[in-house]
Amino acid sequence: MNASILLVEDHRDIAELVFDYLEARGCSVDYAADGRDALRLGMDNPYDVVVLDIMLPGMDGLELCRRLRGEARLASPVLMLTARDTLTDKLAGFDSGADDYLVKPFDLAELEARLRSLLRRSRGGAQGEVLVIADLTFDTRSMKVSRAGQDLVLTPIGLKILKVLMQESPAVVDRRVIERAIWGDLPPDSDALRSHMYNLRKVVDKPFPRALIHTLHSAGFRLAADE
Repeated sequence: MNASILLVEDHRDIAELVFDYLEARGCSVDYAADGRDALRLGMDNPYDVVVLDIMLPGMDGLELCRRLRGEARLASPVLMLTARDTLTDKLAGFDSGADDYLVKPFDLAELEARLRSLLRRSRGGAQGEVLVIADLTFDTRSMKVSRAGQDLVLTPIGLKILKVLMQESPAVVDRRVIERAIWGDLPPDSDALRSHMYNLRKVVDKPFPRALIHTLHSAGFRLAADE
């Protein structure tokens, strides 16, 4: 498994176990024991994937993930490791920008399988592409979004929704496809997607004279210049 990995884990025994396992499989692993060191590493280095514990000293994993997505403009997948196993905890992880979630204790073989899956999706999805619809632009490598020359600031989930809609434009995207892109096999209740779509429209459409995101009742959503 040829990959550069940032491992963020304050439990030394677990960190050593995961570090040794991944290095033995050909990965290049950088390690941080707290959120601040991890943020610094994430700002200074590109990684193929981040393995991130939630309970960290100084800055918890949720805040770290948000800052990696925002300040460091991290586009690579994030796998969260945690002992928290409720649906609410998992959804909080996805809301912060995580792509997958593995509950402790875990088997190292399962960790490897999930990392391989994330890397396949990430590398197969794009080496980085620039999506353009009308005056809306999304650079998926830098995670920068702009419209009419104005930079837009989106949440991690907003970025995921926008990427799906722009990649499929002008086709209608079923809400279940969007939910799967955000939450995998753990979709929350229907109000959650509606709330995220509302916030996305506030940033992408509301300040501009023409709406690009359209709702087709009982069908899904589409992003296009025409109605």
